[in-house]
Amino acid sequence: MRLAAIAFTERGWKLASRACRALDGWDCEAARGFGEGKRPLAAWTAEAFADADALLFVGALGIAVRAIAPHVRSKAHDPAVVVMDEGGTWCISLLSGHLGGANRLAEQLGRAVGATPVITTASDVRGVWSPDGWAHDAGLAVVEPGRVKGVSARLLAGDAVTVYLDGVLEGELPRGLERVVARDQAQVIMSPVVHAEEKALHLVPPSVTVGVGCRRGIAAAAVGRAVEAALAQACVPRAAVASAASIELKRDEEGLAGWAEAWGLPLAFYGVDELASVEGSVSSSPFVEQVCGVDNVCERAALAGGGALIVPKRAQDGVTVALACRTWTYSFEEEA
Repeated sequence: MRLAAIAFTERGWKLASRACRALDGWDCEAARGFGEGKRPLAAWTAEAFADADALLFVGALGIAVRAIAPHVRSKAHDPAVVVMDEGGTWCISLLSGHLGGANRLAEQLGRAVGATPVITTASDVRGVWSPDGWAHDAGLAVVEPGRVKGVSARLLAGDAVTVYLDGVLEGELPRGLERVVARDQAQVIMSPVVHAEEKALHLVPPSVTVGVGCRRGIAAAAVGRAVEAALAQACVPRAAVASAASIELKRDEEGLAGWAEAWGLPLAFYGVDELASVEGSVSSSPFVEQVCGVDNVCERAALAGGGALIVPKRAQDGVTVALACRTWTYSFEEEA
């Protein structure tokens, strides 16, 4: 996660630098919007809005509002934006409070420098569960951001919202949520599977591993098409894919590596012995065993990431693909 910070006075820059040092798990550097080495604000904001997960302005709120205004698109795309005064008194969540994580970031920054977080979203003020805020913190993708408003409105009105969980529930559901056992009864569906005809809000956990085998010299585009076809077969969106895997023999395949990089996926390679020891029922090919040393690459590689097969081996244009899905545990307990 990358945080881009900028300040407009020496005092503010020191505060921004201190905040950056205190944030665990963030790649953060404070830029100077003043004096020698000054970064032009318009250029800095355009770059940060495009490349960073979050922006921190240390200075007047109005400066931040004017700077980001040309770049604001929607809650589905905008990064988190937080504003802090140079004295470190207030830490304001300005943009993308839930889906972008600005509310949580304001709280983290507030704890780091002793500032009071300012959160204005209704669900947080009222202590009501926020589907997009929770999804952001839990690592789930919001498939239809436009449906969040309707769910939140029901909860704020005191009405119950029905939820279908494809996985394990740890602890209790938040106030206002009622668990149902059928997808068609749910207003919120938490599952790696998304059916286009469903009208519910889908929150998707990254629980799927893609196992891939391929012929030598395969193109990245061919791998992508084969994986897309496998995902479509299972009604699994790309957001549900957590990782990819193959056999060590394919480590130097540029097309395979290029596809994984384009999709932003970690790509694991397993040795013959590791794949052969994978438990589970897989298809077997004497030809594949002769060439690779193991009877199946894609299914065994997918299973090596954990879970069960949801799409067995399918071949397309020199690529074999299998999908495995891990059981997801849903927890709604607040972290301390």
